[in-house]
Parts: sequence; structure tokens; C-alpha cells
Amino acid sequence: MNSVLLLCRAGFENECAAEIMACATARGIHGFARAKPQSGLVVFETSEEQRGAAEFHALAAQDFTFARQWFFVLDLLKDLSPADRVEPIAQALRAAPDVFSEAFLETPDTNLGKELSPLCRALEKPLNSRLQNAGLWSERGALRAHVCFIASTSAYVGYARRDQGSPWLGGIPRLKFPRGAPSRSTLKLDEALLHFLSTEQQQKWLQPGMTVVDLGAAPGGWTFQFVRRHMRVIAIDNGAIDASLLESAIVEHVRADGFRYQPLKRVDWMVCDMVEQPIRIAQLAARWLAQGWCQRSIFNLKLPMKKRYEETQRCLDVVRTALEDAGVRYELACKQLYHDREEVTVFAGRK
Repeated sequence: MNSVLLLCRAGFENECAAEIMACATARGIHGFARAKPQSGLVVFETSEEQRGAAEFHALAAQDFTFARQWFFVLDLLKDLSPADRVEPIAQALRAAPDVFSEAFLETPDTNLGKELSPLCRALEKPLNSRLQNAGLWSERGALRAHVCFIASTSAYVGYARRDQGSPWLGGIPRLKFPRGAPSRSTLKLDEALLHFLSTEQQQKWLQPGMTVVDLGAAPGGWTFQFVRRHMRVIAIDNGAIDASLLESAIVEHVRADGFRYQPLKRVDWMVCDMVEQPIRIAQLAARWLAQGWCQRSIFNLKLPMKKRYEETQRCLDVVRTALEDAGVRYELACKQLYHDREEVTVFAGRK
């Protein structure tokens, strides 16, 4: 492994680069990150091939905040012939350390990437067939082949263990806007629940009858996700809540300031998508968790224009410090989701 490719939101290449550099530094790996503005990708390069591979193999997509998808690069293929792009790709994949059971043909999340998506779909079946014929495919294969097209004749080719990368192409789940939802913000929470919680955890922690406090709930995009799961919601906002949610009989609308409201007893979840300084939101969530007012929380941090990576780390440190000072065992994860914009989404829970 001489390089790693990471896909991110266009405009957040510097944050993604800072993150992979911090990750490498923490593991004693020397290298550098190349990040072209608005490209939607970052390439980290190192000369420490064997040691670097061993260290990075311990990572998974959920370990990164700004990288949606990532894989080890085997080659950057240029001047691919339109007559046969598949054979050079299959040849490059022969250098992988194991066989494949899946292949992802991806593009950066940019306008150019969207133009290349039809090409990826057209090459998917031919590539799978070529890998099978070459003896590089097995249903029990531990690896996923990754091919990231950056132009119609250029592509990064590589691999990752299936449990390392995101299970979605480009790290982007394809979600449909649900009928009856009062705002598009509902997709942010829908994606967050898919990303942070396993199927087993969703069944265990999103049960009908559980109680949720939604701070800054209006008009109810996040409340909607819990109502559809038959969970009871206390919607905190001085603004109006969608009438259909109130008619469900499991939503209580409390007109109050989200920073001042305190629950009468512990609730299962506190969620928050308020537009406020990220450090204030982090402090708010930390207080709810440290005081034991909620068992788990999902909240968004609206990032500043500059030093977004540093601000994200500062906010996460606030949560860590509060929970450790309170003697609370916890889990904490942070991701810039596809449906996020100038923000990141945090999951924190008491163990």
C-alpha cells in the first residue's frame, strides 16, 4: 500500500486531508495528502508500504468523519481505451492480496462524477464477468474491488475489505423523500440512523413506545422519523409543528427554548438539529448525556467557514471530557453525511 484514496463532499477536501494526515500521524506513518479543491477526493501517499498497510487495515469507514468511502490504491490507470476499459482494470486488480466478492464502480460526488455514472453502470457486469473468468472472484472473497473514475479514460483502481469501506457506492445511501414528511431535513436523520446503527441496534433502540426529545423540532422533519416508528416524541420548539404529526397522538409539542428545557425523567433519545454555534450544541448534548437525561443522542454541528476540522475535533472533545468527568462509559461517532451540507452529524450514547 503506497496510497489511499478517500471520497468526500466537494469543498471539504482540506478537512478530509487533515483527517487522514492526523490518522497517519497517530500511527507513526509518514506521508502526504493531495487534495484538489472541489474534486471530491483526497489521495494520501506514503513510502511505508508494509507498515502502512498493516496500520490502515485496522480502520473502517466509520472511523472517518469527512471521508465517505476509502480504499487502498493499486494503480491509477490513464488513457483507458473506450474499446476495452475492463481488461486493464482486471489486470490491475490482480495485485490485490485476496479475491473479491463484490466490485464498486464509483465516481467523486461532483458534476463530472454524475456525468460518469452511466459509464460505471455500463461496466459493472462486464467487470464482474472478467474477474470471475480470471479466478479473482469468490462468494467468500474478503475484498471489495474499487474502481473510481475521474474521467472517462482515467480511474483509480484498488481494494478494501468489505467491512472497511461504506456499504454504499461512494458512501452515499440512496434514500427517497418519504411521503408526508414536513421538511427535507428528515433525510439527514434517516441517513444518520442507517449509518450509525446496525440492523440489530435499530431493532433494539428504536422500539415503539420509546421516548424521544427533539430539540428545535419545528416543523418536524426529525420528529417524523420517530413517529413513523411509533415512538413517543416531545417536540421542543417555539415554532409550529406539522399538524399531521400532532394528530398522531404520540407527539407532545412544548413551546420552549431548546437550551433551557429539561425532561421530567430520563428519555431514550435526545436529538437536535438547531442552527447554533457548534460548541453550544456540543455542550448541550454533553450535558444531556452526562446528567443522564437521555440514553442516546444524535445531533448536528453547523460548522464555520474556516477551520472546520479543528472545530469538529474541539466539539467532540467537549463531549468526551464531559462524559469522562462524569464517569460515564460511552460510544461516540461523527460523520459528514451525504444529506448534510456545511455540518456534521454526531452520535453519542451511554453504554
